[in-house]
Amino acid sequence: MIQRIQTLYLAGVVALTALTLWLPLAHFTAGLEHFDLYAFGLRDAEGSVVQQTLYLGILAALSCLLGAVAIFLYKRRLLQLRLCIVQMVLLVGVEVMMAVYYFLSYRFFAAYEFHAQHMRVAIVFPLICLVLDYLAARAIFRDEVLVRSLDRIR
Repeated sequence: MIQRIQTLYLAGVVALTALTLWLPLAHFTAGLEHFDLYAFGLRDAEGSVVQQTLYLGILAALSCLLGAVAIFLYKRRLLQLRLCIVQMVLLVGVEVMMAVYYFLSYRFFAAYEFHAQHMRVAIVFPLICLVLDYLAARAIFRDEVLVRSLDRIR
């Protein structure tokens, strides 16, 4: 299991997706107040949720869970490949939801006198996960082709 490169790719996907769940995605300053956008909500400095982003959190958690399940399905390569493809679709959905909630948060604070926003590094993690997931799917497919070619030789 661990000796396969796709397992390392999938472990990287799970780790980065888990970090996406807990790290702030963006920071907003409106007047004297500070807000952080997380996967499960827009929070103020005290930690109370100002705006829910539950769908983003659910998609990211589902993507993390799917990657963890795919790691342990190393004996069933075709199912593992399908799960990687589904996970890629979920990661695209996570990135789209991040853009939507970032835009909604930006519009939420546009009426304030002084308004600034900063993207955090965690907002690009789904894009990195998408590349790692593609590499894992490609490695799984190569393994399947190799196993089928060895079956023909016998």
